[in-house]
Amino acid sequence: MRFGLRSQFILLSCFLALLPWLGYEYVWEMEKYIRQGQEKTLVGTTRALATALHERPKLFDHQASFLEQVVKGRDLYAYNLPSRIQLDGKLHDWKTYQPLFWHYDKSYLTPINLNHSPNDLSFTHMVGKYDNYLYAVFKVKDDNMQYRGTNSLSITNNDYLKIALKNPDNQILNYIIAPKKDGWITAYEATSLTPISKIQGHFLKTQAGYNIEIRMPLNMIGNKLGFAIVDKDNKNTPIKTMSTSNLQDLTQLGSVLLPSPEIERIIRGMGHSGSRIWVVDNHHRVLAQSGKIQDADGVWSQESIEDPSKISKWRQFEKQYLHPLYYKILTKPPAEFIDTLVDVTSLQGKHIESALAGEPQSSWWLTPDKKAVILSAAYPIWIDDKVMGAVIAEETTNGVRTLRNKALEKLFTVILTVMLIGTLTLFFFASRISSRIRTLRDAAEAAIDPQGRILGDIKGSNTQDEIGDLSRSFANIVGRLGGYTHYLENMSSRLSHELRTPVAVVRSSLESLQLQNLDAETQKYIERATDGVHRLNKIITTMSEATRLEQSIQSAEPESFDLTKVISGCMQGYQMAYPDKLFELSLYEEKKIMQGVPEFIAQLLDKLIANAVEFSDESTPIKVEYLVEGQLTQITVINQGPLLPPEIGEHIFDSMVSVRSQSLQKKPHLGLGLYITRLVADFHNAKISANNLESHDGVAFKIVFQQ
Repeated sequence: MRFGLRSQFILLSCFLALLPWLGYEYVWEMEKYIRQGQEKTLVGTTRALATALHERPKLFDHQASFLEQVVKGRDLYAYNLPSRIQLDGKLHDWKTYQPLFWHYDKSYLTPINLNHSPNDLSFTHMVGKYDNYLYAVFKVKDDNMQYRGTNSLSITNNDYLKIALKNPDNQILNYIIAPKKDGWITAYEATSLTPISKIQGHFLKTQAGYNIEIRMPLNMIGNKLGFAIVDKDNKNTPIKTMSTSNLQDLTQLGSVLLPSPEIERIIRGMGHSGSRIWVVDNHHRVLAQSGKIQDADGVWSQESIEDPSKISKWRQFEKQYLHPLYYKILTKPPAEFIDTLVDVTSLQGKHIESALAGEPQSSWWLTPDKKAVILSAAYPIWIDDKVMGAVIAEETTNGVRTLRNKALEKLFTVILTVMLIGTLTLFFFASRISSRIRTLRDAAEAAIDPQGRILGDIKGSNTQDEIGDLSRSFANIVGRLGGYTHYLENMSSRLSHELRTPVAVVRSSLESLQLQNLDAETQKYIERATDGVHRLNKIITTMSEATRLEQSIQSAEPESFDLTKVISGCMQGYQMAYPDKLFELSLYEEKKIMQGVPEFIAQLLDKLIANAVEFSDESTPIKVEYLVEGQLTQITVINQGPLLPPEIGEHIFDSMVSVRSQSLQKKPHLGLGLYITRLVADFHNAKISANNLESHDGVAFKIVFQQ
């Protein structure tokens, strides 16, 4: 398989593909350091905010640390409401908060040993804060709801809602809401039955029970609050009470956590830090919160909206064609992902536990949908050498990922440009080198024919590089070989010319001696000298024949002749010239007109038949096949006898090449016979070849004419 210089250069240029991988790994390594920097920065943010909350006990007055444990359902959390609640009992404004409702079942029932079903009594409930008011909602299931009698002075001989709270003056106050009908409600102080106008609300009966919505000022409430739904079906059934906590015991009355507006005002200033901020008390309850995690990408990336009219064409090309390619590998930070901490009342985590123990810490966690990685850092808030809470800051890695993507976009663009320019440069460089080498190869092949004859010169290059040096060396070598080959080609004609005169002198001298009366011994030596002269004359004649043929070919004019007639005439002559040799003929008998010189064809056949007769076994025939198929004409001469040496190949037709063994050297041979056949074949644009038979018992010479 051919593997040229251009292919090699292209293969070597593939190592440029390592550059994107190295750049990619480098940017990933840099991202690790950036994340470490983000972690340190976020811890610094929490430290700064915690410093603003240190030693400010008034901020935590309503979030006392008297509880050993916060219990959901008993200890209430007032969610921040985005807007005012319309008190109509229909609960439309609470629809988005349905998942936050806490369900109270028989486990909150007093007495606990009563037979009870969910339809008999149960309710869901939550509290929220808006402006300076606390809102509470109750969705009650009651299969036998009893209104307060129209003229009844008692407010407890029916179904009612009981409220127990500890006011800012540390006093326990109880209020009862016992509606006579649907609509606005009136709350009464439980002991004096004094109407309390500060507590407002609405009662609405439903198919499953009833709904209650109430509102009360925050300044009425301390840090203790509880509610109870009292159900009285009839006189013969016991009263059932389902409460959020024990309203009779101050120590067991549930707490209420009101998000601190003062803390919220402090952390609101951190809303531009690119982080989501939480403040929790030492029971993990959220006191204040600021920011959204979807926007919390830190200060690492601030996406700017590009003006389409100002975007360059190259930038447009990048966005349209390159970025889709890049983001087959890269991933864009998700705009939306699942946030499990929306509207939570408490925060958990090892980093928060560590901060509440007095040690700041940070942690990484993956969102449930695995689309975003969130970094959280927590720092303790100290008051009188006691941890009263912690500041938690959260950020996604989207900013870092966006920064990484921008770096990789630029890196990939630069690397692709370098790779493209480098590959094209290497390709054109390899093409130029291979072109110069092919030119040198073509010049070398044109200067020497397949038989090794020098046909022309090679022009040396003027370039001062290795290929230029090689071309000049080739030109020098071909020039010297041309001179030597020309000398060899002309040597036979020179020798034949130079030897004819001395050979003629020797022959005439021997003829004169033969006319004299010589003794037998002397006559024997004269005969031997005469045989030598005949052999020399034969050599000179053969050399002259090749020289004359070359000169004749150069000056010959092709003519039309019947090849069939020429071959038939020659074969008749061979049968007479070699009466002891058997010929097997397979000849085409119709006319075959072709362009050439019939005398040359006859000379070609003479050499092939003479060669076949000399090398064939005495008892085997010489086969001659003459076939014509369309434009293809083929002459084959086959003899059984010695095989051609495997290494001889096409060189058997070269000048002065002979494969005769010493036993066959009875006559002088210069290896010019087959050389003459090649000259004739080349003149007629024919292809001549010599091959051993497949049966390995002889040789076949084949001439193929393409006319």
